[in-house]
Amino acid sequence: MTAYAVAHLHTTSDHEDVLNYIERIQDTMDPYGGRFLVHGTPVEVIEGEWPGALVMIAFPDLGAAHAWYDSPAYREILPLRTDHVTGDIVFADGVPHGYDARKTAARMRHQS
Repeated sequence: MTAYAVAHLHTTSDHEDVLNYIERIQDTMDPYGGRFLVHGTPVEVIEGEWPGALVMIAFPDLGAAHAWYDSPAYREILPLRTDHVTGDIVFADGVPHGYDARKTAARMRHQS
């Protein structure tokens, strides 16, 4: 099942280290099947607030996402971003093909 790495970057920077990070990140993702879904595009805030930027990366599964994040290649470049950009990063499994939110609601009602 596809898994996603989602970053809400509260601050952004065009510091040389960050640009170096951006230039190098794709090579760290390729061995794990990672691909950008959202990267550097403006978000349209419909509800609430969203200061900063959104990044979404798809991986074949959660194991691949963790393997990428823990890989020596990514760990080597990670400080280039974290030293200059603050944010929150989460991993999440996607839903299976044919997912129906009504079934989730029914399960939630049954559990309460």
